[in-house]
Amino acid sequence: MRLGFSLGTLLSYSEVIRCAIMADKKGVESIWIPESWAREAFVTLGNIAAVTEKVRLGTGIINIYSRSPATIAMATATLDTICKGRAFVGLGASSKTLVENWHGQKFSHHITRMREYVEIIRNVVKGDKVNYEGKITQIKNFKLGFKPHRNYMPIYIAATNERMISLSVDVADGVVLFLRPLDELKKTVNRLQEITYNSNFDIVCIIITAISNDRELARDKARKTLAFYSAVGNIYSKFLSSHGFRNEIEEITESYKKKGLVDIHKLIPDKMLDAITIAGEPEECKKKINKFIRTGISLPVIQFNPVNEAEYSFKDILETFME
Repeated sequence: MRLGFSLGTLLSYSEVIRCAIMADKKGVESIWIPESWAREAFVTLGNIAAVTEKVRLGTGIINIYSRSPATIAMATATLDTICKGRAFVGLGASSKTLVENWHGQKFSHHITRMREYVEIIRNVVKGDKVNYEGKITQIKNFKLGFKPHRNYMPIYIAATNERMISLSVDVADGVVLFLRPLDELKKTVNRLQEITYNSNFDIVCIIITAISNDRELARDKARKTLAFYSAVGNIYSKFLSSHGFRNEIEEITESYKKKGLVDIHKLIPDKMLDAITIAGEPEECKKKINKFIRTGISLPVIQFNPVNEAEYSFKDILETFME
């Protein structure tokens, strides 16, 4: 089965490296390193590149405000050289809070910015001198000072709403979806398949996942992660509210305003948990991932939530999905 893994902030740096080595040996298709407020993605990926041989390596996801497109192109081309052609880049608009409060940039015109970033990254990675005059970004006489390993870099765009999904079809190699209830995911994938018929466009879905023989412990872990995103992610809360979980999101939002993250996972009902995540015992999780695959996604990416000690939990997930 074609399968990726997102290794994020619930792991220590050493755990990320050890899990990446295990994933590579098991034939995992790709490793995605998120960023937001966590470890710098390209430094982490460079270290993973040094200890792996086959697995594809990419950002999942970096935002398009904290770096210039030239900087992203340089970083990606450098990573691709280190890992000998296994790199890809995943880009996202992020959120107003992160962009304006943490990076001091104005969060606006993100569709236009994304289009221009993708165009510039593609041109820079070719190795040619680049001159670009966009509505937001401009480059004059920029050229990489080294020969890229490849002159084409796979680019994925993280998308929640329709305009960004449409842009991903126009300019990217794939779209990255997250926190999509199964019914809604199937509808979105069907639309994408109609638009991209007979193409190699990748439909990626990152899925919150926790597996353990202790079923309730695994489900509780996934509940906490889902509750966190539902509470702090304004874009995700709006999306989930408009796709079947309005009452749940209202309760979570109200509780978060009063008490922060304390106990808000208890407001995630089984129906919501089962619609969005993979959580429980190994056998039921095998069935659950097949439900996601049957929606038509081409690459499920497991957002790893360790239930016990990280490496043992990761081994359990690999044995569940890769045996």
